Formats: sequence, C-alpha cells, structure tokens
Amino acid sequence: MNAVVARRADEIRQVVCRVLEVDTGRVRETDHFVDDLEADSMKLIELLANLEIEFDVEIDEDALDRLVTLRGVYEVLTEALDR
Repeated sequence: MNAVVARRADEIRQVVCRVLEVDTGRVRETDHFVDDLEADSMKLIELLANLEIEFDVEIDEDALDRLVTLRGVYEVLTEALDR
C-alpha cells in the first residue's frame, strides 16, 4: 500500500461502503464483497467507476476480479496510483 492509499484508507472504505450500501463498521479488509456482503457484478463495476473518479486514476478492467475485498481495493489503487 502506498502512502496515498494508506493516508486515505478510511475514505476508500467509505467509498466502498457507500457503493455497496453497507455500514462502514461491517466491512473488514478480508470480507468478500460478493460472498460476505452480497454485492453483485454491477456493484463491482460501479465501485470501479467510483474509485476512478474519486482518485483520478484509470483502473484496468482486468483488475475487476481483485476488487472483491477491501485489501484488494487497496492493492489495485496502489498499483494505479504508482503508474
């Protein structure tokens, strides 16, 4: 996790929770968005779009399969910001 992602981790969690429509206290780093939080594929695409807008980055759609946990979101954002 790079410094920007570490510094904005709470904000990232809030974006994830807003998109997935769950309370922030309910999402742990390893919770699977589909299996544990009942998100569907459209929510994951919406999450990708929100992260791109919020962080002014382009995230490759191939990374979508990694945007299924908060830890995965942190990793994908770190990679996108480090490019």
